[in-house]
Amino acid sequence: MDFDAFSAGVEPGGLRNTKDIGILICYMLDYINKPFNRDDLIDIIQENGIANYFEVVSALSDLIKCGNVSTDDSSMISVTENGKMISDQLSGELSLFIKQKAISSILRLVKERKLASENPVVITKTDDGGYYVNMRITNGNIDLMSLNVYVPDRSAAEKVKKQFEKDPDELYTVLLAGATGEKEILKKALLFLEEQ
Repeated sequence: MDFDAFSAGVEPGGLRNTKDIGILICYMLDYINKPFNRDDLIDIIQENGIANYFEVVSALSDLIKCGNVSTDDSSMISVTENGKMISDQLSGELSLFIKQKAISSILRLVKERKLASENPVVITKTDDGGYYVNMRITNGNIDLMSLNVYVPDRSAAEKVKKQFEKDPDELYTVLLAGATGEKEILKKALLFLEEQ
């Protein structure tokens, strides 16, 4: 197979052919079957060493020009019927490893975004130079938990936010078990935290 794409930043086994990069983009968009942010898609492919950033941008531009992918004003992209046909007929040319890597990355990002929207975190600076970190866990329209934590500096606030976003359900379980005196649940939750 001829390589016609830049390979800087591409890991071994990654895509070095612009046709293959276009097929992968169609495959990913077809798999999730809903509009997806253009920049996030590019980042997923590039940051995982699947293909070179500039080649991904170029392949995506070509797909849009050919009508295989559509875009709107908000930079969301979707696969068209032509793109779905490309995915169905040509995705077999891509290695299973590349397809699995791309799909697991896109699903992980979708899950993270869903968790972030359902469990918002707001960092607010206080008058004394510290920060409040407000963490919420919601279930639709109902707040299951709202917790406001004071920390002395921005780095501590970011650490609390990152830990909460990693697994908000675990914090909820620990707090609920502690508040209700459910020692067995609390022990299991604390064991889980020790393993992290």
